[in-house]
Order: sequence, then C-alpha cells, then structure tokens
Amino acid sequence: MTLFQILILAMVQGAAELLPVSSSAHVIVAEKLMGLDPTTPEMTLLLVMLHTGTMFAVILYFWKSWKESFFSSSRAFVEAMKFVLAATLVTGIVGLALKHLIEKFFMKDVPHAEIELLFGNMTLISISLAVAGILILFAGLKTRNASMNNRDLDMKESLQVGAIQGLCLPFRGFSRSGATISTGLLLGISRRKIEEFSFALAVVLTPAVIIREVMRLLKTQHADSATHLASMFMPGMLGMVFSFFAGLLALKWLSSWLEEGRWHYFGIDCLCASIVVFSLHQAGY
Repeated sequence: MTLFQILILAMVQGAAELLPVSSSAHVIVAEKLMGLDPTTPEMTLLLVMLHTGTMFAVILYFWKSWKESFFSSSRAFVEAMKFVLAATLVTGIVGLALKHLIEKFFMKDVPHAEIELLFGNMTLISISLAVAGILILFAGLKTRNASMNNRDLDMKESLQVGAIQGLCLPFRGFSRSGATISTGLLLGISRRKIEEFSFALAVVLTPAVIIREVMRLLKTQHADSATHLASMFMPGMLGMVFSFFAGLLALKWLSSWLEEGRWHYFGIDCLCASIVVFSLHQAGY
C-alpha cells in the first residue's frame, strides 16, 4: 500500500466518519477503485485504525461540551454513564445476535464465514446507504422545526438509540451516526443532546472494535511474525494522524448543519452515494 493510498483513505474516512454518510462505505468504494481488497484482515485493520484517529477527534471536539453535560457533577456523570453503558450493552446484544444470524443462516455455505466477508459486497453497501439515506431524510425533514426537539434523554430512549446502533454494526453503508442521531431527532431529543450522546457511544464502542480486529488479525496466517505484524500497523498509525485532522473539520460541518436544520441534506448525499455504488458494481468494480 502506497503513502498516497493511505492518505486518500484517511481523508475519506476522516471526512465521512463523523458525517452521517457512512465512512465505511465510502472507504470501501475508494479501496475498490484503487484495486485494494476491503475484506482482507490488513484492510479491515487499517479501517479500524482510521476509526481510532476520528475517535480522538471526537474526544477533542466534544470535550468542553461533555464537561458541561456529563461532568458537571457526580450525579450528572453517574446518570450519563448509566445511559451510555445501557445503550452500549443493547448495541452489543443486537449487533452480536445479528452477526450470528447472518453467519449461521445467510452465510452457512461459506467456509469459515465471518461477517467481514460482506464488507466488499457492493450491492449490500448500496442498499444500506439507501436505507440510511431515507431515514436521515425523513428525520431531517420532519424535525426541521427546532421547537420539536427540546427533550432530554431518558433510559428508554437510550436503549432505543443503542438498539439502532446495533443494527448498523454488520452493514457497511448503514451510517452509525446518521441512524442514531436521526432516531434521537424522531424521539424528540434536542439536537445538541443527541449529537453529544451519539458520539459518546462511538467513543465507548471504538476500542472494542479495535481489539476485535486486532485479535482477528492475529489469528490469520498473515500475522506469523512480529515484523510483519508491525509493518501492518504502520500504515494505520500514519492514517490515524490524517483522519484525526479530517475528522475535526467534518465535525464542525455536521454540528453546523444539524443546528441549522439542514440534517436532511446528508440523507440526499447517502441516496446519491447509493446510486454511485450500485453503478460502480454494475460496471464491474
């Protein structure tokens, strides 16, 4: 993998990860256009490392806001952690159950079936992008009036957001941030609160995903030496830096459009991306 390819993937990931347009789908399309295989352990590890860079961008961007909302008092912290951990637990249950269902029934004829083998399926990515786009478009148009979103998050709504996040995990193209924020908007949660909560969930979820991908990589024959393993981590470390700065810019864009009632535009982007992905698939990519 060349430095140019890493730079392109990092910029695409960083810009798209924190926008509700599915970074994974955009990165996978970029990989295919550059002749890379998105289903290999090396590429899934790179994608996770790029996610790590954007996770640090989220922490830096929201830190001041989180201090005011989550760390203003011990009571506020405990309450926020209850919601975040409960939502993450539901995410894990839904995501793992869906993963097991897909691998056992829909991939039963595939030897050593793993959900990651679907990451290069352009048809599935196209469908996921379309579903996410419709959800974002509907939520954005229905809640353009800011007065409709003035509620705080409670436990029931946290669990609902967590369940939606779980549905996103196996499908590249089904934007996590797009789905969770849209769900919160439809539940009447204030724009600022659901944005903070959605990205707090991302920060909690990302380390677990990183660990899983590292373990998956260690089990493959490609990781048969420490030197080779280190060589696979180096592109990811470089990509992390690029995706961090791209992520900060993307967050400013997302927050601006969300607060200004332009959320539905991201849905249009997903629908357009769905058409592009489907067209590329028909063209043989």
